[in-house]
Amino acid sequence: MTLSDDEITRLFRIHKTLMQMLQDRGYMGPETELNRADFIGKYGEHMKREDLVIQRAKRNDSSDQIFVFFPEESKVGVKTIKTYTNRMKSESVFSAILVVQQNLTPFARTCVAEISSKFHVEVFLEAELLVNITQHELVPKHQLLTTEEKKTLLERYTVKETQLPRIQVTDPVARYYGLKRGQVVKIIRPSETAGRYVTYRYVV
Repeated sequence: MTLSDDEITRLFRIHKTLMQMLQDRGYMGPETELNRADFIGKYGEHMKREDLVIQRAKRNDSSDQIFVFFPEESKVGVKTIKTYTNRMKSESVFSAILVVQQNLTPFARTCVAEISSKFHVEVFLEAELLVNITQHELVPKHQLLTTEEKKTLLERYTVKETQLPRIQVTDPVARYYGLKRGQVVKIIRPSETAGRYVTYRYVV
C-alpha cells in the first residue's frame, strides 16, 4: 500500500523528532538533519513504515544500542512484539522504541511488561512524536545526572533522593529522555534575576 503525501510528511516529522530524541539521549547520529526531500530520497516515494527502522549506539559505549521500530499494522499484537524481540536478541540489542499508530492490544501490552526484565521496550504513539516537546519555549532544559553526579549532589545537600521533588516516569518529558525510576534529572530554567534557576527531580 503506497502512502499518501500527507502520511509521508507525517512520517518525516516523526522520524525527525526521533533522531533528535536519540541525540538527546546520547546516541550517535548524523550531524545534519534530513529535509523532506532527502527523507524521500533515502526511503523512496513508496516507502513502507517497516523500512524506517533505526539502529543507534551510545556515544560513550558502542555496545549499548537501541532499535526504533515502525510496525506496519495499525494495531500491534503479540506476534509483532515477538518478531522484534527475536531480532533484538539475535543482535544483542536490549532497548527499543516502538512507534505505533494506535495503542497496543491488551495482550501486546502484557507481553511488553513480561519481557521488561530482559528487553526495555518503550511505546510511543505516532501522534506523540509529530513535534519535539522539548523544543517548546515553556519546557526547560533537562539533564540526566550520572550515578556519580547524583551521589555528589545528595552528599552536597545531605538529602536522600526521596526528599527531592519528583517527576513521574510517565511524564512526557521523562518519556522523551527515556528516564528510569531512581534516576535524578537536573532542570535548568531561565531566570530574570539569576540568569538561570536550577532544580533537581527524582524519577518515580
